[in-house]
Amino acid sequence: MNTTVQNFEQALLAFDRVASSELISQGAKQVGALSCVEQLVVPALEHIGHEWEQGNLALSQVYMSGKICEELVDAILPPASPQRIDQPAMAIALLADYHSLGKMIVRSALRASGFELQDFGRVEAEELFDQVVEQGVRILLISVLMLPSALQVKRVTERLRAAGTGVRVVVGGAPFRLDPQLWREVGADAMGKDSAEAIAVVHRLMRESV
Repeated sequence: MNTTVQNFEQALLAFDRVASSELISQGAKQVGALSCVEQLVVPALEHIGHEWEQGNLALSQVYMSGKICEELVDAILPPASPQRIDQPAMAIALLADYHSLGKMIVRSALRASGFELQDFGRVEAEELFDQVVEQGVRILLISVLMLPSALQVKRVTERLRAAGTGVRVVVGGAPFRLDPQLWREVGADAMGKDSAEAIAVVHRLMRESV
């Protein structure tokens, strides 16, 4: 990790918006907005996610880092930017569950990494299927906390495949971390155990869709 990324990460963990803003503004001027996001924001958020997974950071630090980055990236790469729009339609949803923090963290991390995605909020399986089809979603991220909710993912994936949509489904949440094979059993295409892995998985799925 280079010095600039380290400094940016330290500013995020200290919730220092001023220092974070200065670093990202400098980076955008030097290499362009999108390259700055890829070379500065994404590595910092990935490392923060891994540090949380190792028990070295608090969840609040992960969440606030993502929110700060989301605000900063919106400033240099607005939602209407062609660089955001030129990507597969993505959405994230909380399936049949009430604990939304995990979804919020992943959503913030993805938007802060330059992706644009819809937030379907809390939905049941049938409603989620309908929204995905209506909105033309190509990559769907599903967050859950409890096992019964995780098992409902299969209802979504089976309907999406029966309809021939070609939607790629990424799942995350405690049940999938506890059972590393569960994502396969419910028919998902991939699993991200944290926001850092979610970013990496989305990048991979985008490369595969080219």
